[in-house]
Amino acid sequence: MQRRSFLTASGAALGFFGLQKYLTAAEPSRVISPYGALVADPDGILDLPKGFEYQIISRSGLKMDDGLQVPGMPDGMACFEGKGNEVILVRNHELGVTSQNMSPFPNNKVPPSFNKSKSYDHGGKGEVPHIGGTSTVVYDMKKKKVVKEFLSLVGTDRNCAGGAMPWGSWITCEEPGDLTSERGKLHGYCFEVKASDDGKLQKAVPLKKLGRYRHEAVAADPRTGIIYLTEDMNDGLLYRFIPKTKGDLHDGRLQALVIEGSPSADLRNYRGGRDTIKEGVEMKVNWIDVDDYESPANDMRYQGFKNGAARFARGEGIQYTDGSFYICCTDGGPNSQGQIYCLTPGKTDILSLFLQPTSNDLLTNGDNLCAAPWGDLVICEDLVAEHKGNVPHLRGITPDGKIYTLGRNAKSASEFAGSCFSPDGAILFVNMQGDGLTLAITGPWQNRA
Repeated sequence: MQRRSFLTASGAALGFFGLQKYLTAAEPSRVISPYGALVADPDGILDLPKGFEYQIISRSGLKMDDGLQVPGMPDGMACFEGKGNEVILVRNHELGVTSQNMSPFPNNKVPPSFNKSKSYDHGGKGEVPHIGGTSTVVYDMKKKKVVKEFLSLVGTDRNCAGGAMPWGSWITCEEPGDLTSERGKLHGYCFEVKASDDGKLQKAVPLKKLGRYRHEAVAADPRTGIIYLTEDMNDGLLYRFIPKTKGDLHDGRLQALVIEGSPSADLRNYRGGRDTIKEGVEMKVNWIDVDDYESPANDMRYQGFKNGAARFARGEGIQYTDGSFYICCTDGGPNSQGQIYCLTPGKTDILSLFLQPTSNDLLTNGDNLCAAPWGDLVICEDLVAEHKGNVPHLRGITPDGKIYTLGRNAKSASEFAGSCFSPDGAILFVNMQGDGLTLAITGPWQNRA
């Protein structure tokens, strides 16, 4: 399948004017159904359109090849090319120190042979270790079989999302409730995990210059090497990191986004907010330096806002595709239904509100997202408090802002997370977080193209 340009396919590379026709159309919503209705899954796991099927390739609590067990709460994930027909999935686990019942260590006991020096925060005598981190799955696409599964990083706190780097690494991000553990160890960092099939645990080294805060996701601009980062707070900022050396994230400059001519802009569009951002309207962007990247008082976002940085409503997933970054703000908008912003770097960086769904538009609380091979975005829903009682879905969004449904959690109200396609575009991998499942979805994707 050939990737279409996400921007040019909309017929409006600047301003997204192709989207604006839907704002004044008489149609009640932007909903379409290119794959048809969902078919109820007889096994009660995942409802998909006719012609699609899924395979459970990993389940929390089962034994891995390293003798440990699959940790719980799988979250952000990326797929990398492996040997032959194999792909390598590097997968986050959003586990805090109190989630020992979902630990990679069987019966909450660390094996005597375990190398504690590779763990970031293993705890001292009598203390339980931090169990957040990543696991790696090596999957043979031809045989439809897991070749190897192992723990690849541990000792971190609530690894929520992250991002794949062009050089073959996964950046995993901590989103701790408290940036300092009870034992005094600092958290709220990013860590780099190589996409390796060697079955070995990697040493957890914090990328301190990327800032210490409640990270969510990262994405790299392959042209410049600049890294863009989201902050999962309802008054969070959007950051970028300019590495001193391309591909090395240990040294560089951290900055926060500012709307030109509108310092300290509020982009959340909450009811009663002072600013109302319209879909498709372009805003020129500047950046200000963040000097206190360690932020011991966890006030980086407050300092940035005071200095002119713009506020976002829980920036979560961020995806680079065809020259632009798409950012899910999970509970933005007047109905807290979520927003998707688009940032296009260039001689002048441009930010626009790509999509702010209404009650008729199906999409609710977009979180992780990925680019589909045919040019759309695939969005994982994570229902916030205002929308609990609904069922999370996988949604697709076309370049002109139309929304359709790809799947529905038939097992629970657990969020979807970690959506990513295999390099050949044939398989969509995704996690059902609370259910502890990683799935491989196949079907007639080409029918959408």
